[in-house]
Amino acid sequence: MNLKKYFIRALHRLQKGPGYTYKELLVWYCDNTNTHGPKRIIKEGPKKKLIWFFLTLLFASLVFWQWGILINTYLSYNVTSSLSIGFKTMKFPAVTVCNANPFKYSEVKHLLKELDRLIEAALERILQPMPGNGSENTSPPLNLELWHQIPLVLIDEHDKDNPIILDIFESNQTDAGNQTAVGNQTTAGNQTAAPPAPANTTSEEKKYKLAVKLCSHQGSDNCTYRNFTSAAQAVTEWYILQSTSILSKVPLQERIRMGYQAEDMILACLYGAEPCNYKNFTQIYHPDHGNCYIFNWGMEEEALNSSNPGAEFGLKLILDISQQDYIPYLSSAAGARLMLHQQKSFPFLKDQGIYAMAGTETSIGVLVDELERMGYPYSDCTMNGSDVPVKNLYSQYNTSYSIQACLRSCFQNHMIEICGCGHYMFPLPEGVNYCNNEDNPGWAYCYSSLRSSIRHRQICIDSCKETCNDTQYKMTISMADWPSEASEDWIFHILSYERDMSTNVTLDRNGIIKLNIYFQEYNYRTISESAATTIVWLLSSLGGQFGFWMGGSVLCLIEFGEIIIDSLWITIINIIGWCKGLKQKRAQARYPDAPPTVSELVEAHTNLGFQHEDAGALPRDEALPPEPGTPPPNYDSLRVQPLDVLGPDSDAE
Repeated sequence: MNLKKYFIRALHRLQKGPGYTYKELLVWYCDNTNTHGPKRIIKEGPKKKLIWFFLTLLFASLVFWQWGILINTYLSYNVTSSLSIGFKTMKFPAVTVCNANPFKYSEVKHLLKELDRLIEAALERILQPMPGNGSENTSPPLNLELWHQIPLVLIDEHDKDNPIILDIFESNQTDAGNQTAVGNQTTAGNQTAAPPAPANTTSEEKKYKLAVKLCSHQGSDNCTYRNFTSAAQAVTEWYILQSTSILSKVPLQERIRMGYQAEDMILACLYGAEPCNYKNFTQIYHPDHGNCYIFNWGMEEEALNSSNPGAEFGLKLILDISQQDYIPYLSSAAGARLMLHQQKSFPFLKDQGIYAMAGTETSIGVLVDELERMGYPYSDCTMNGSDVPVKNLYSQYNTSYSIQACLRSCFQNHMIEICGCGHYMFPLPEGVNYCNNEDNPGWAYCYSSLRSSIRHRQICIDSCKETCNDTQYKMTISMADWPSEASEDWIFHILSYERDMSTNVTLDRNGIIKLNIYFQEYNYRTISESAATTIVWLLSSLGGQFGFWMGGSVLCLIEFGEIIIDSLWITIINIIGWCKGLKQKRAQARYPDAPPTVSELVEAHTNLGFQHEDAGALPRDEALPPEPGTPPPNYDSLRVQPLDVLGPDSDAE
């Protein structure tokens, strides 16, 4: 019951309002506020009152302007970077070593035989001194099926406005029009034959370029031409596309068998003072480099710590790359490809790896940089990739997230969606096959278009995120010839015996590489981000501006909030009163006559009684008494009921 009374009183208080008008409320605020300025407005004379009103309005505007700038600065979530140097025992990085050549030529020669014959014949036609003067060829006829799928063509640019496309193995030529640029589409038309470019032409006369022709399907006019400034680049690119189609149909275990095995490639290993061998490496298959071997990956065993900085406490390796068994048209560089990276991360050697040259001792001094980025809303980084919309195809290796893995997974997903098959260089999701010329004749055209598409590239860049925490290894590289001429005889004898149990020398400096990988020092740098603006900074800055311009504090803001609430209160009550007045006016307009008073009702009733008497009814004094049990008449109803419901029997008193 008490609670009901409390609510009723509160309702009455709300209906009553503050009890001030707008003017009275403003005068009360200026007289009682602790903010400087408003008091002077009501206490000074007319002239000073105007001056103080202007100054108060000006400085209040400045306060709100400064507040807007400060709040906008805070909501921009800027960061500051700080560099700190520490000293501690560090984990030795994971070291991935691969051969620059992915497969032994002796193992894949039967798969690439027709392809090699094609490229040899094409080079012979390209480099022949004059047309028809090539050496007599008694070998079996060429299988041009591979050639027609992805042909190499010569572009005659003697007439730059109308370049002509020359097919190396056909006696026709195509008017390319303006289609020398990569990605332009052509409509082929046969014309008279033209000879290939002579090899002995001068630089001024050299107007031929080699290009790779890519069509949406065989025999289609929807084609693009990938131009190259050097024939060496064109031949390598063409060979990679053709070999990719061939090797994509080979099962994974067979590709692993055709690559370089750990026991053949890793001749010697020493970590600090502890000997190691190929069994301490984890094998993975890398599409670019075949079999790769990772030391200290940390997948199955705990990562190794480095006991001390310096070359004597690092990793020492001797590798045999067997350069004499390289694929001649696939790998133009010879050496070992290596990369330092974090444990449980996938090595992307094509982007972040370095080469070690054969016949040298390469020393790599390592410095560590640790990056610590702030997450949302300060940056768009991710902790583990779980908030990235791209499915990580490299998760099948049980490796951690990286932006390189995300970008490649995104490209492969687009490749599968648009081209209907996956590229050989990237992992595949379940239920999808790699592209090849037989099953997907236009895959190279689709791949080339997708790779050059800025829109798809930007989609992947926008979808992928950097990792919030990262470790980077800065390398200082030095090289020297190894072994020296004085020591190469006995070193090659020993290494040959340890590898082949042979007393003959089976190794030479063209296939031997020595690596030394170590920490230069135990000092590590940490580059960390911190918020440039915090909520404490925001509040102190807002208060500083308010105090400087208006001499106010938090209590002054509460006072200002109070007057705002009271003003709104008064406004609401006025609106409610206006609505009620409007409703009454509408009712008066509907019923213009005022309702009858009680005296008017009595007078009307009396007149009605006399009218009944004149009509022959009984007079009031001679009215019949009520029957027994009849309740007395209700005189109260007589005063409120309308005139037309009053009967002659109801006016007896």
